[in-house]
Amino acid sequence: MFALMRKALIGLGAVVVSTGVAIPLAHAAYPDQPVHIVVPFSPGGGTDLISRALGVGMASTLGQPVVIDNRPGAGTIIGANEVARSKPDGYTVVMHTFAFVVNPSLHKQLPYSTEKGFAPISLIARGPTVLVVPVNSPFKSVKDIVDAARSHPGSVTFATQGIGTSADMAGELLQNLAKVSLTQVPFKGAGPALTDLLGGHVQIMFGTAAAVSDLVKAGKLRALAVTTPSPSPAFPGIPTVAQTVPGYSIEAWYGLFAPAGTPPQVVEKLRAAAAQATHTPEFAEKTKHEGLSITASTPEELESFVRAEQARWHKVIVENHIESN
Repeated sequence: MFALMRKALIGLGAVVVSTGVAIPLAHAAYPDQPVHIVVPFSPGGGTDLISRALGVGMASTLGQPVVIDNRPGAGTIIGANEVARSKPDGYTVVMHTFAFVVNPSLHKQLPYSTEKGFAPISLIARGPTVLVVPVNSPFKSVKDIVDAARSHPGSVTFATQGIGTSADMAGELLQNLAKVSLTQVPFKGAGPALTDLLGGHVQIMFGTAAAVSDLVKAGKLRALAVTTPSPSPAFPGIPTVAQTVPGYSIEAWYGLFAPAGTPPQVVEKLRAAAAQATHTPEFAEKTKHEGLSITASTPEELESFVRAEQARWHKVIVENHIESN
């Protein structure tokens, strides 16, 4: 009778020890349900594109669907906070970007801890940001923009994906190094920002290569410069901003994070799946025009990268008196 009862309990997901106490068996092997990647921007931008391309490959490796959840707003803080508060079980992760390292310096209080709220998984890729204008814009160079801003302070408008994003800080850095005044127009993502740029409602934008390359190739936008220290092979013949404004340098990056407390073995499964996804022909095809440097780093490398970037941009923000408002 006892043997039959013991078998029945095991079948129900429990095992009986000699004391007669039932102990639950371990949960099913991870993952046994869809994984969600939170993108803290609206659909249509570079982070959205990279995340969707990555998700396809990860789903193949993990054997479960990977769903992209767009949670735009507050300079990525809304999406980041959602993930920081999520259960640390590996089923909700976030694609952090440049804003993640500057928000602590721009905001006195955040609803999460940058250092303690997340478990790093992998630095997926790094790439250039591109200064673009509508194809019918009178601006043909960085010098044209600087000259116009000096002649009429505040008259040149630049679109961003929100306060603290790479587009915002790219514009702030240009203002501070070139000693000019621009007017920022923030949006909830690159998609709506590009729509207004194309419509002539704003004049310039620093967009990720992932967001703007197709529009440049289609002749709808004109690339004036890249923000990296050296020219980008993805934009042959396009100069750097630094050639006009010495010392100028900023790049976009994409890093995958889970909530703090996610088990190391789950983090490793996600890292391995992401690394495999970045090296598939499908990922290469979808991102070939983005000028990305594929990194697919370890969690430790991502953590070190974030710490260095946070220190670097804190210095820039403090020295130049840059504020979130």
